[in-house]
Amino acid sequence: MAAAQAARDELIDGLGTAIEAGEGDEWLEWLDGTIAIPQGEAESAADALAAENDSKVTGFMPDEVNGYPGFWVRVTTNYTVGDSIIPGTETMHAKAEATAVIKPRCDLAESADPEKAVEFICDGDDEPIEIDPDDFDLDDLPDASDLFAVHLAD
Repeated sequence: MAAAQAARDELIDGLGTAIEAGEGDEWLEWLDGTIAIPQGEAESAADALAAENDSKVTGFMPDEVNGYPGFWVRVTTNYTVGDSIIPGTETMHAKAEATAVIKPRCDLAESADPEKAVEFICDGDDEPIEIDPDDFDLDDLPDASDLFAVHLAD
């Protein structure tokens, strides 16, 4: 989850940069999830969360589930299972793996014009979000979690 959440935060940074650059419709691609997700902080975020839980990342790679980008991560505990009712497991380390994906929460109209203000509604929100590339301030962008959901895929 941490890897996908870090990438989601980087998506917002990329979106802001794309809007400020004003290069055609690229910024709309950031919103609909058709742009490749950033991976810069993803692995270090997974490492940090594992370390907070006295574990380590033993497998990491970008992944895709049902067309949504994400990350597959395997984690192994630094400590052993210890006393157990199952004989022979006392010295074993627990292992887990999961894939978390990033899914756009907002729907854009196909007629959205990147040169004009674009208004859209995101899942669970009553109020529309408007982005106007001609009157844009990076601080006006909503939180990353308002635009993109992160959830476990398996």
